[in-house]
Parts: sequence; structure tokens; C-alpha cells
Amino acid sequence: MIEAFELTKSFGSARAVCGVSFACDDGHITGLLGPNGAGKTTTLRILSTVLAPDAGTATVDGHDIVAAPRRVRQALGILPDSPGLYGRLTAREHLRYFGRLHGLDGSVLESRVREVVELLRMEEYADRRCGGFSKGMQQKVALGRALIHGPRTIILDEPTAGLDVMSIRETRETLRHFKTEGRCILFSSHNIPEVEELCDRIVILAGGQVHGVGSPGELKEKTRCSRLEDAFVELVGTAAGLYDHP
Repeated sequence: MIEAFELTKSFGSARAVCGVSFACDDGHITGLLGPNGAGKTTTLRILSTVLAPDAGTATVDGHDIVAAPRRVRQALGILPDSPGLYGRLTAREHLRYFGRLHGLDGSVLESRVREVVELLRMEEYADRRCGGFSKGMQQKVALGRALIHGPRTIILDEPTAGLDVMSIRETRETLRHFKTEGRCILFSSHNIPEVEELCDRIVILAGGQVHGVGSPGELKEKTRCSRLEDAFVELVGTAAGLYDHP
């Protein structure tokens, strides 16, 4: 579970996140929905302990991001906005390397590597170097890297951005599978149809602030709109075009 309390972050004079609060439950998919520059990536980086908040805090599986950042990193699986793979390593070598960073070794490590390769259907290229991989293949390796230690809570920054249709379908199927396992999934997107299809709860961000929280149905009911896109525009108002934050 993730709980954020009044998160605030500035970069110089630019306020990227301002008093952001929300919760993500186990066994649910929660989406951060917002235009470019809304503060989505900054929020995810704070939750992942990559950035320290200027004010506020959050907990991941009960661990405070400010007081216990190492415990938070151990509890999380993180897919960043850029895969950052080592081109000379194979997919399987990536998984082994990051498994060792999480303290796995021997037969336990090899068992986890096999499980992740099978889960993400990487058998055909698991032993190929990543240098020539497609965007979709890179995303799978990066996701496998995030899953190698078996985290119950997963954060993904725009996981389907730039993927082809088949890779998008596979990514969505994987997220649904995580949900059935009772994991907590939080991902950012500005793809409204995707968020509506996948998410149990949506947190709408614009200008670094929360403009709405609820299920797709609740947000449409609140705004008296029949489409989530219209509800989004109604909730965000003019804020969407006025900010340019990280």
C-alpha cells in the first residue's frame, strides 16, 4: 500500500508538486493521470526515494520515505521513464545483476530469474545482448529488473509510452495479472482511455496539485460527464496548459 501526505517539491522558483495526497490499495491499480508537466514523474520519484520532498511524506508498505528510505526501496519494484539498460549485458544477466543487488544468490536467484523470464515471455531473447532490443523488449527487461526481488508494491512511469500495439496489450495483461496477485500498482499516464480501462482509482494531477480522486465512474458522476475525457477537462479546468514542471 502507498499513502502520500501533502507532498511538496520545488525546483528553484518552479513548484512541481504542491500538497499532493492520495492512497493506493493492495490488489488495486491506481493511475496518476495528467497532462505533460503535471507533476506525475516528480511525484513518483519522491515515492521511490529518488527525490526528497520539501514538505510532507509518504509510506510504502508502512515504511516512511523520509525516515526509512532504504526499507522503501527494498519494498518497491520501480519501472522508470527510461529503461537505462546496459547494451552489452543479456536480459538474463540484467536480472541476475539486479537480483544480487537485492541480496538474492544461488538457487534462489536462478529460480527468480526463470520465473520472471517466463512471466514476461522473454524466453526467445533472454540470452541475447540488449543493445539491439526494440522498445517493447527493453521495457520488459526493465520491468523484469523491477520484479526480480518479488515486491508487493510496483511503481511504473508511463509503462506503455512509445510501445507498439502488441507490446501495449502485453503490458496491460501483466498489470492485470499483478492485480490478481494482490499487489499494489501505481502508474502514471496521460492516456485517458488506458487509465479508464485499467484503473480502479484515478488521481488527476495538473499544475502539481490533485484535482480529483476516484474511480472512473465516480469522477464522471462528480462532474456529470458521460466520458472520462470530459470529466478530466472539467476537473482540471485551465490548469493543464499553464504549468511546465518536471
